[in-house]
Amino acid sequence: MQIRLQKFLADCGVASRRKSEELIVAGKIKVNGTVANNLGVKVDPHMDKILYNNKPVKMTGKLYLLLNKPKDYITSRTDPKERKTIYDLLPNEYKDLHAVGRLDRNTTGLLLLTNDGDLTQSILHPKHKIAKKYNVLIDKPLRNEDAQRIAEGLMLDGKKTLPSTIGYLDNTGLQLELTIQEGRNRQIRKMFAMLGYNVDRLKRVSIGFLQLGNLKLSHYRLLTPSEIGRLLKWKIKK
Repeated sequence: MQIRLQKFLADCGVASRRKSEELIVAGKIKVNGTVANNLGVKVDPHMDKILYNNKPVKMTGKLYLLLNKPKDYITSRTDPKERKTIYDLLPNEYKDLHAVGRLDRNTTGLLLLTNDGDLTQSILHPKHKIAKKYNVLIDKPLRNEDAQRIAEGLMLDGKKTLPSTIGYLDNTGLQLELTIQEGRNRQIRKMFAMLGYNVDRLKRVSIGFLQLGNLKLSHYRLLTPSEIGRLLKWKIKK
């Protein structure tokens, strides 16, 4: 049975479906020796030979993994500056997984990695509003009025952020718990900077029902069958 090339690439974990479309348009994919740069191309996964960067792409079983990202690692496969990447923390059999969203170099905590491109697209799509919870340490006590502004949403890069939930983790006003429903680039750091605060430490502790828990820094674990079942319900929400 033939399927669209971008779906095949997503199913194989090459990238999300949207990113796979970009790879196709950029001429990075070959089908049976010919560059396929048309989004309408269909392939037979069992008969056609598909190459990405001149390497064969093959159907694989779906994998889902949680990683506790340490500071100073970037969420990328390679880096022109030769900085450490999260893939330096993984064994070879998991190096083909892609991260669902990113954490900047100085942010620690929970990352979900998978080769399920459709799931990645579902989680990252803004309409699904999957909650992501962070522990935040700022440089001075948060004023109540600023907490209210963050909770209600701020104009950030010309667009208002979605409502969020913010609370205090101690009585100093420095350690906070923030839950957001988006994943814009450096969103939390920018929100606090707009109000005159510097984020000294940022750690993601959950993505939806997925919890960092007692997973040690720099360590990873595979999701349990029960967790995978719940995770795939996000995929159905498309």
